Amino acid sequence: MENTEILLPVHVPSYTAREVTTVKRSSFIESNTVEATLEDMRNDHIIPVFVKDNETLVSHVEFIEAAQESAYQVFRGETFLHPDIRLSHPIKGRIPEAKDKQAKDLLPWEKTLYYERMAFVIEVPSIQAEVGGNQLSLTLGGVKAYNEDNLYSRTQSDQHFKLFVGFQNKVCTNMCVWSDGYVDSVKVRSVNMLKSSIMDLLSRYDEEKQLRQMQQWVNYSLKEEQFAQLVGKCRMYQYLPTDAKKLIHPMLFGDQQTGAVVRDFYRDQSFCKDRHGDINLWRLYNLFTGVNKSSYIDSFLDRSVNAFSITDEVKSALDGKYSWYLN
Repeated sequence: MENTEILLPVHVPSYTAREVTTVKRSSFIESNTVEATLEDMRNDHIIPVFVKDNETLVSHVEFIEAAQESAYQVFRGETFLHPDIRLSHPIKGRIPEAKDKQAKDLLPWEKTLYYERMAFVIEVPSIQAEVGGNQLSLTLGGVKAYNEDNLYSRTQSDQHFKLFVGFQNKVCTNMCVWSDGYVDSVKVRSVNMLKSSIMDLLSRYDEEKQLRQMQQWVNYSLKEEQFAQLVGKCRMYQYLPTDAKKLIHPMLFGDQQTGAVVRDFYRDQSFCKDRHGDINLWRLYNLFTGVNKSSYIDSFLDRSVNAFSITDEVKSALDGKYSWYLN
């Protein structure tokens, strides 16, 4: 394959670290979620506690603020957008004085609410790059799901978080996350421990390496027949015997999402096949990250990383290495 010029991040002239508002656009995840702001969550959401001693867990707000503070330190002088926050699985309650009321008669101040699962991203628009004609912005964020914690324990129990840093495709808000920018099981017992984990991830992240890998995909293409074989194998994977799956790179996208990739192969205005019926791997990758927006919060990041690794697996196959998906 021909070498191509690597377009590395363009650092716009620095500002004092600050947040700026952004034009409303589609979110990075949409399925089964509602939008929220930090102000809404501070004012309206209660904080879960450990049942044994009634001590609070790290709240969603504290998680997001820890990520903001860490980003301000690591990317000092850059500009940050307000967090894009999505919530799911509401846990509703009521104050004791309203215990005998019917739900329809509850007043707003008599209701309590928090959400079991939360995902957020913070975009750094002053750190940009270009791949395949698409502008990318550095983005960090995380996922918190209280169902992964033992709420019936005491304060000393571990609390679980997922962290990531990568790039967001500004034309479609698709998230570009790879394994080196993702930690799927951070176990902490305080906000300070959480902040330390975030700082460690951001400090170790190699943005140039990820961009080089994605830029290479522009030079690799699948013919329509190869695309059909890849999709067929992706759908077959779900039904393979367990022992056979152990020998194959995992595919985390289900039948419905794989079908959506095929639909978009023909119809997506930004990433469909070209007039010859071919599709380069950068476009293929964006078809997978596009359908990933329909994932639930608890599987979103794992599938984001899977989209990256599957695309790189296809690249290796085109370079002559064995791949069950394309041989």
